[in-house]
Amino acid sequence: MSLLEMFSFPFIQRALAVGVLVSLCAALLGVPLVLKRYSMIGDGLSHVSFGALAVAVALGFTPLYFSIPVVVAAAFLLLRVADSPHWNSDAAIAVVSASSLAVGVLVISRTSGMTADVDNYMFGSVLAMSPADVGLSVVLCAAVLVLFIRFYHRIFAVTFDESFSRATGLKVERYNALLAILTALTIVLGMRMMGAMLISSLVIFPALTAMRLFRSFRGVTLCAAVTSVLCFCLGLTVSFACSTPVGATVVAANLALFLAACALGTVRRRRG
Repeated sequence: MSLLEMFSFPFIQRALAVGVLVSLCAALLGVPLVLKRYSMIGDGLSHVSFGALAVAVALGFTPLYFSIPVVVAAAFLLLRVADSPHWNSDAAIAVVSASSLAVGVLVISRTSGMTADVDNYMFGSVLAMSPADVGLSVVLCAAVLVLFIRFYHRIFAVTFDESFSRATGLKVERYNALLAILTALTIVLGMRMMGAMLISSLVIFPALTAMRLFRSFRGVTLCAAVTSVLCFCLGLTVSFACSTPVGATVVAANLALFLAACALGTVRRRRG
């Protein structure tokens, strides 16, 4: 079977549509998160999302509709902790992350057990996306992209100098909250495909790769968006051709590109 024929399968079409949008959103949000040293929030939110999904399945609720408000609330909590001088933010995120994962595993063990569907939530699957999931994901991803573009300059200002932004009258807390909400939505939407264990890589890797190649915020943002989408498409193709898990294959593609960018950056510095 040729690689072009793989796109005739409906589940591949759904995976491609959602995967490209989620990868794009994650990369755009990843740049300010990494620069603000909030990248671990993505990992914490992915585990909160897994716990919420497990509870939703146990109670018979629609997973996405139940998980989104729970993860958004967790994003506000983690952001408040990260900004508080009285808390160790890394430790707090680790506590929330581990606790949510434990709750999810305990709920699953007392209900359905570790089934194939649970494995999909943990490590992702292209088969996990239903047409209804795709419709909701497309709408929410479009909203994330529109809001990011609409408030791009304010997010830029808050990312690099919160004190100056606050002094100029910018509502810093409002835009930090917006960043948290958009990240929470992206994490929840991407979990079905990438899995709770791997979704945070879409936030971190493209930003780190772009920072090895560009210096301006705009250059890093655009490069992260392009590399994230390319790595997802490559990972999806290789996954289908070699029968490997999609999430792990996409992460491997991101890792390979990151290492290549590091090597290129080293060569540039030596020549400079």
